[in-house]
Amino acid sequence: MKIENTEQLEKLYGTARGRAKDKVLSALETHSINFIEKSPFLVLSTFNKNGQVDASPRGGKPGFVKVLDHHTIAIPDSKGNNRLDSFRNIVDTGRAGILCLIPGMDETLRINGRAYITTDTDIIDKFTEQQHRPQTSLIIEIEEVFLHCAKALMRSELWSAGTQIARSEMPTMGQMLKDQLNGSEEPETQEAMVARYKESL
Repeated sequence: MKIENTEQLEKLYGTARGRAKDKVLSALETHSINFIEKSPFLVLSTFNKNGQVDASPRGGKPGFVKVLDHHTIAIPDSKGNNRLDSFRNIVDTGRAGILCLIPGMDETLRINGRAYITTDTDIIDKFTEQQHRPQTSLIIEIEEVFLHCAKALMRSELWSAGTQIARSEMPTMGQMLKDQLNGSEEPETQEAMVARYKESL
């Protein structure tokens, strides 16, 4: 049976109650600020005016996301491939969500809100630890912030050394792209790719 409405969903799962229902906040507080300041990695979720969605990783040293106030955070632009998928979507819709992770911690932090991109130097100047000065910053004006339970990361054992694979178990990025694009060029080695990436971190 294809689920086509929320009534069908609620018949299967019921509705959230207690803390699960009440935990959504509209502003940052002590614990969410602490979480953001310790997080070196997040997934940025956006969508465009046609409803097409995108999820993109963002990373830096812990504290790379700046808390401007209890309702606003700033995420620095980092050197990438100039596809600008997330930024195009934000220009389209003015919305974004993020999922923050801390290595070794199974709980995550979710933030949703209004979003825009700025070149404001007062904000860009806050990212002093960046190897390369950002050209822009993504601003999220928070509408929802809440802790997400640990079950997904516990099931995946994401932080367990025993679940990690050797990089050699997968083809190199260069080889995968060559195969996907039917390219004729010699694929870049993993070592060359890592060295090239390190120059633009």
